[in-house]
Amino acid sequence: MKYTKALLLSGMILVSAFAKAQSLEKEIKAVESKVIEWRRDFHQNPELGNREFKTAEKIAAHLKSLGIEVQTGVAKTGVVGILKGKRDGKVVALRADIDALPVEERVDLPFKSTAKGTYRGNEVPVMHACGHDTHIAILMGVAEVLAKNNDFAGTVKFIFQPAEEGAPPGEEGGAELMVKEGVLKNPDVDAIFGLHIGAGQDIGTIAYKAGGIMAASQSFEINVKGKQSHGSTPWTSIDPIMASVKIIDGLQTIISRESPLTQEAAVLSIGKINAGVRSNIIPESAQIIGTLRTLDYDMQAMINKRMQEMVPAIAAAYRAEATVDISKGYPITYNHLDLTAQMLPSMEKAAGKENVKLIKAITGAEDFSFFQKEVPGVYFFLGGKTPGDTNAAPHHTPDFYIDESGLLLGVKTFVQMTTDYLGS
Repeated sequence: MKYTKALLLSGMILVSAFAKAQSLEKEIKAVESKVIEWRRDFHQNPELGNREFKTAEKIAAHLKSLGIEVQTGVAKTGVVGILKGKRDGKVVALRADIDALPVEERVDLPFKSTAKGTYRGNEVPVMHACGHDTHIAILMGVAEVLAKNNDFAGTVKFIFQPAEEGAPPGEEGGAELMVKEGVLKNPDVDAIFGLHIGAGQDIGTIAYKAGGIMAASQSFEINVKGKQSHGSTPWTSIDPIMASVKIIDGLQTIISRESPLTQEAAVLSIGKINAGVRSNIIPESAQIIGTLRTLDYDMQAMINKRMQEMVPAIAAAYRAEATVDISKGYPITYNHLDLTAQMLPSMEKAAGKENVKLIKAITGAEDFSFFQKEVPGVYFFLGGKTPGDTNAAPHHTPDFYIDESGLLLGVKTFVQMTTDYLGS
C-alpha cells in the first residue's frame, strides 16, 4: 500500500512539473510579440551611455507594471528590479546593457534610427549598432514571464546597465560603477548571467566557453613631443610624426615577437593618430590612441611594461620625447568553471543540445567582467543572424542587423537558467 501511495505521489509530482513546464513555455511564447515591439521602440529611440534617460523610464515603467520592486538612477541611469519568489533561497542576477553608439544607421528599416546625440562635444548620429536594444527587450520579456511564474525559491535581480560601451570622458559609468554603488548587494547576489546577441551567429544557437570567453581591454594614449619647423627644412625639426610611425611599428613587435600567442591571444590596434594642421608644417606634437586586448593577466602585465619601456626609447632614438598612458580598462570576461558546467544543461534544454556550441575565446571585451570579478557568472552569445546569410555586417557598423526571430530563445534561455539555478 505504501509503495502504491509513493508511486501515486511520484506520478502526481511528475504531472505537476510537466504542467508547470508547459505553462511556462506558453508564457514565453506569448511574450514574443511584445519583445519584438519593445526592441523596435528602443532601436528607433537609442541613447548614448550615461544619457539613457527615456530608455530607463520605459524599463522602470514596465517592471513596476509587473509588481516588481524597482530602483532607478543606479550608476546614473541604470534600473534594477527585484522579484522575490514564493520561498526563500539564492539570489540570481540577470543583466542587460542599455546604451547605444555614435553610429549612423544605413539599414532601411521601418524603425530605423534617425536619432542624434552629443559625443565628445559634437552632435552625432546614434544607433543601437551592437544589439543592446535586443538585450533590453529580452530581459523585459524574462521579467514578465517570471513575474507571472514566481513559484521558485529565491530572488531574481534584473540589472539594466548603462554605459557598457564606456562612459563619456571625465565620467564614471557602466558595470564598474554599478558594482561600486552596491548593485550586487542587498540582497547579495550569488550568481549572475548575461548574454550578447551575435550578428554573425545563426539564430537558434547559443555559443559558450568556460573560463575566459572575452578579452581584457585597455585603451592607451601616447603623446609625442618634437620641434616644429617648415616642411621644406625637416633637418631643422624634430619630427613627431616620423617618431610616431616608428613607435607604432615597434609596438607591434611586442605582439609578434614577445607575446606567447600559443598560450593566449593578444591584439594591439591603433585607432587614431592626430598631428599637424597643413602640408608644409612639421608639427610640434603628435598623439596616438589605441587599444590592447589580452586573455591572460601575466601577458597583459608584460605588454604594459614593454610599452612603457619601448615608447620613450623609440622616441628618443628620433630625438623626440614621448609618454604613454595606459588605462585600467575592463577585466577578462571569465565564466566561472563550476557554474558554467552547472548551467550548460539549462542552455541545452532551452536551445536543444545540437544548437549549443563550444567556442574559443574572442578578443572583444565586455564590462560584464566587473560583475564576474565579484560573484560567479556565466556569459554567453545568442544567435542573431538569418541562416544562409553570408554577408552579415559586423557589430559597431552602420549596416549592423539582427534577425528578430532569434530573440525568443534569449528569453527562454534566461528563464530556464534562472529557474534551474533557483530550483522550486
